[in-house]
Amino acid sequence: MRHFQPSLFFIGLLLLNACLPLEAAPPTETPPPSDTPPPSPTIVWFPPSATPTLKVFPTPTATPEMNPGVGALLFRDDFSNASAWDTAASEQASAAVSRNRLTLVAEPGVYLASMNREETFGDFYAEITARLSLCRGDDSYGIIIRFSGSSFYRFTLTCNSMIYAERIRNNVRLVMQPPIPSGDAPPGAPGEVRIGMWAAGSEMRLFLNGRYQFSISDPSSPSGALGVFVRGAGDAPVSVTFSELSVYDVDYIPPTLTPSP
Repeated sequence: MRHFQPSLFFIGLLLLNACLPLEAAPPTETPPPSDTPPPSPTIVWFPPSATPTLKVFPTPTATPEMNPGVGALLFRDDFSNASAWDTAASEQASAAVSRNRLTLVAEPGVYLASMNREETFGDFYAEITARLSLCRGDDSYGIIIRFSGSSFYRFTLTCNSMIYAERIRNNVRLVMQPPIPSGDAPPGAPGEVRIGMWAAGSEMRLFLNGRYQFSISDPSSPSGALGVFVRGAGDAPVSVTFSELSVYDVDYIPPTLTPSP
């Protein structure tokens, strides 16, 4: 029997094929350049948050009326009658009525007051305009109420925007309201302010430009005359003019307090 013997050429061809690599993957093509940039990630400027629980706020009550019971006009002074006020003139101070104004001028260290001698009042609401011509620092001015003999109440404004109240009784001075700052008190001259005083029974309340400032309570002097004053406290004179005085009736009974258990 003859045996098939491959030729040397065939064996060599098989060995050559065995040395060749397997089929290679085709190379990846480079994408052509593009003018459009790749999209950037979206930024969330206001990320969602949990919905808060709504709060229930109490309904505010109305602001209490600080000058209740103001009624009919009792008295009006346009400062045309110089004899109705205390007037004087000296090297230290002067009080003069002219052109429907009462002008008070005082040298440093001098206190000057002028009282209206026509009327006295018990329960009332009064307003008067003060205009500052010369006034600075601790110089002061203001209104006097319930003047009777040597007793009265003095409500003071200073030219550095402080306000306070005093009781003078038998020449003894008692501070009823210590000085506090007020945005309604002019910080010196030139300046203008409408001073209001509400008085009913033992309670007295100060208003500036229609806005409530503070209150004091004292039964010592239930009625009396009205007046104005200035005081020089610096190294220069103080000068303030007063005009347009109006006084209204007040019909007010304070509420009865509920006794504590």
